[in-house]
Amino acid sequence: MDISADVLLSDGSAAHMRQIQPSDADAIVQFHSRMSDRTRYLRYFSPYPRIPQRDLERFVNVDHHDREAFVIVSGSRIMAVGRYERLGPDSPEAEVAFVVEDAHQGRGIGSVLLEHLAEAARANHITRFVAEVLPENGGMLRVFSDFGYLVQRKYADGVVHLSFPIAPTEKSREVQESREHLTESRSIARLLSPRAVAVYGASASGQGIGAAMLGHLRDGGFTGPIVPVHPSADRVAGLRAYRSATEAGVPIDLALVAVPPEGVADVLADAAASGAGGLVIVSAGFAEAGPEGGAAQRSLIEGAHAAGLRVVGPNSMGVANTDPGVRLNATLAPRLPVAGRVGFFSQSGALGVALLAEAERRGLGLSSFVSAGNRADVSGNDLLQYWRDDPGTDAVLLYLETFGNPRKFARLARRMSRVKPVVAVASATRPPGLAGDLPGPDVNAVTALFARSGVIRVDTVQELFDVGLLLAHQPLPAGRRVAVVGNSSALSELAVAACRANGLTVAAGYPLDISPQAGAHDFADALADAAVDERADALVVVFAPPLPGQLADEDADFAAALGSVALAGEKPTVATFLLGRLTPGVPAYPSVEEAVRALGRVATYADWLRRPPGVLPLLEGVEPDAALVDGPPADLLRAYGITVVPSTLATTADEAIAAAGVLGYPVALKAAGGALRHRIDLGAVRLALADEDDVRAAYTELAVAFGPDVLVQTMVAAGVACRVEVMEDPAFGPVVGFGLGGVASELLGDLAWRAAPLTDRAAEALVVEPRAAPLLHGYRGSAPVDREALIDLLLRVGRLADDHPRLRKLSLNPVLARPDGISVLHAATEIGDPTRRPDTGPRRLRTP
Repeated sequence: MDISADVLLSDGSAAHMRQIQPSDADAIVQFHSRMSDRTRYLRYFSPYPRIPQRDLERFVNVDHHDREAFVIVSGSRIMAVGRYERLGPDSPEAEVAFVVEDAHQGRGIGSVLLEHLAEAARANHITRFVAEVLPENGGMLRVFSDFGYLVQRKYADGVVHLSFPIAPTEKSREVQESREHLTESRSIARLLSPRAVAVYGASASGQGIGAAMLGHLRDGGFTGPIVPVHPSADRVAGLRAYRSATEAGVPIDLALVAVPPEGVADVLADAAASGAGGLVIVSAGFAEAGPEGGAAQRSLIEGAHAAGLRVVGPNSMGVANTDPGVRLNATLAPRLPVAGRVGFFSQSGALGVALLAEAERRGLGLSSFVSAGNRADVSGNDLLQYWRDDPGTDAVLLYLETFGNPRKFARLARRMSRVKPVVAVASATRPPGLAGDLPGPDVNAVTALFARSGVIRVDTVQELFDVGLLLAHQPLPAGRRVAVVGNSSALSELAVAACRANGLTVAAGYPLDISPQAGAHDFADALADAAVDERADALVVVFAPPLPGQLADEDADFAAALGSVALAGEKPTVATFLLGRLTPGVPAYPSVEEAVRALGRVATYADWLRRPPGVLPLLEGVEPDAALVDGPPADLLRAYGITVVPSTLATTADEAIAAAGVLGYPVALKAAGGALRHRIDLGAVRLALADEDDVRAAYTELAVAFGPDVLVQTMVAAGVACRVEVMEDPAFGPVVGFGLGGVASELLGDLAWRAAPLTDRAAEALVVEPRAAPLLHGYRGSAPVDREALIDLLLRVGRLADDHPRLRKLSLNPVLARPDGISVLHAATEIGDPTRRPDTGPRRLRTP
């Protein structure tokens, strides 16, 4: 199997990793010749000035099973080699080693190679790596010790002997995700804070997209050198032009590309030669134009990564950074919004200019902006990594159309939202057929899934700015109690109704109606009192203008009165102010409903932020390596400590009687059809059959009504019927659903959902969230069921769903919950192709 990947190094540059090939012999010799004597000595424990032919042939010819080798390349040049070799036939141990060219040491190449070698070794049933390292080779020793594996060391004969298991651990995943965050953040930082920018495709006549971008970059006051690249003109837009970016003699970090698609490859080569870190490609005609364009786009990204570059686009609208030290307007918008502390990502290139214009109209200040266009490389996930640590960004707005790596988005969003709010326009509808016949998350459940990841999901661009304005200028509410203050009782009543519709509580003593004849000073006093009222956590201000001439001018400055309170208080304030413009920083909305809706979204986020994140508990009896995904569902579940009550399929009365004898009386008989298996209400189930006569009579009745196939199952004590579902969601990857059984619950879609794996708090919440959940907790005098047993089951299912990317669906229905425990009566799975699940395995860039 061919193994290759584009990877990011610690400085944020891209590189290509692939298996070594016999044709690499000459490149290996050249690679070896570029190494210093010290590097050769540390790797080979001897001077090793040249590679003997016999060794060379062994180096480049591997069987990809007992012996594997990967190279990291930049173009055709090899920068590093890593390899493992099994210690003996069928041995679970292999020796691992790697060497990096001197010029590329310190770029994190060793850790990348180790991740991919470990994955390849595990696939070939190798469980442990050993290595021999000279004591003075501190860099190599750090690669192993910092990786998160439990490394055993022994010093003998002047060499440090290392040995460690290569199964992923919580620590190794932590280390891997930390390195991923660092590399992806650095790759974006270089694009948004470039030292110099090269522009390709700007015409000398000043016409066209390239010229427009060059003009916006120049007029925006970019603080670094601007390098127009033109095949013949000496000056473009008043700037000296160059035939190649390298001629400028300045450190190019970013290249803006507005040439026809067929010319992009030449631009890529020139930009790479200049040392650029990335391209922003506004040119269209790639994947959005059809199959040929898609092939060109794949070739473009492959070439860019091999040359070490990231790509924004193609079909992008550009990138921007309002930092006064950068002032980068590399977009098609002639003017950027004011500088602020909100990061903005737009997947749509077509909407980019309109989104920037709307941000400017609403007075929403931006820190940086990226339009991803076709999102062939750089995506919203990369920007989340960058903005998480960016000191100039306090909140993030995302306009998303699809999810390229949903599991990674959910993981990054949960982590990001703990430090900075994330607001996303993202569809709550699911693609047709994704959930099959399982009850997947509906619109409300998807909104809740986003909220439980800390993401504030909104439906429209208008709402995106509504919430963004509030987050940008006001503190988070300490609770959901709202003081409604206004000079119009009609507007106040609308605000009260809107609060109830958005899950907010009107504080005691409110709404507070001020007389329509009251002046600005009285208005300010009422607002000031509400701002310090301990009964309220937030203020909703509704104001209708007084009649002309009703008040003296000195008592009519209501905008200033509202601003003095809203900008000085510790409680968030939203306003519907139907009189001119408010002081900048006071979120104002054209309608009461929009103002309260934005406040409700932010209050839900603040609630989430106050709740502890929960932990992934250690589960006893879980053996992922023993799980047979292609086997019967019961066997798969058994590897995770989940027992399914035994059952046997019978097609005749005699077979049913024989099965009952093996299972032991009493038994239950059920029609075997999937939709009928638990339908007691339709007569498809017979319970507590005590002997052969009962079984024969029950079988005859079921066969006549539903066909000859029946299930014979051991009887268990009665309980409350529940169901557990797992499915793949396009925004969150595997999700776990829990609800009560029965036709009514299924009809109403009464399932609560969480993304897998489940924390202890997520599993606890699933058990209490369904509308029918009171039936589990002692409803009308019944005994409460074993809540801890249900939580334990959900934790195990969540772990199973996370561990096995081939598991497309899982249904446990029914699960009987009783005061003394639970019984899983039936399990069904759907297994998919053995494809890699995004966001699993070693680090790699998303491939086109």
